[in-house]
Amino acid sequence: MKIEIKNSLKTLKQKEILLYPTDTVWGIGCDATSKEAVAKVFDIKQRSESKSLVILVDGLEMLQKYIPKVSKAVLELLSKTTNPTTIIYDNPVGLAKNVVATDDTVAIRIVQNEFCRQLIHLFGKPIVSTSANISGNPTPKSFKEIEPSILESIDYVVNLQREEVNEKSSTILKVSENGEITVLRQ
Repeated sequence: MKIEIKNSLKTLKQKEILLYPTDTVWGIGCDATSKEAVAKVFDIKQRSESKSLVILVDGLEMLQKYIPKVSKAVLELLSKTTNPTTIIYDNPVGLAKNVVATDDTVAIRIVQNEFCRQLIHLFGKPIVSTSANISGNPTPKSFKEIEPSILESIDYVVNLQREEVNEKSSTILKVSENGEITVLRQ
């Protein structure tokens, strides 16, 4: 795993694009604070920048750096959850403008995959995680299902967990400014 983290860090630092396993499906990723890198991800996915992307962080401390006001209810929920949980937050700071939706929200998940957690921790910044498919096409459940056009447009493909099949998506919650939590996807 060390060599994969080293190569992935180099890719992220050069504002290039990574294909990597996450705690849900294979993700296309980059530095979530780099507008140029994020634009490349939208190009690869053939997706409009008006649609937001999921961001991965390594823990609560990093989350609070980019979401200054995390409610106590959300902190409590995150401390108890064992399933991958993506939460849509209002008013993020410090992220590339093109990862933030037009309504000034962003979807962030504290990653549970050990490779991702170590990578993000060493990188020191959040990374984008969007499913490894062309927008509108089915989400691949394994590395083998990733379209050749995606593989050809990636700068570095992580050589881990390629035989695993992962059918689970994250739970998606929306947190309103008053702290109310709504389940968007279970």
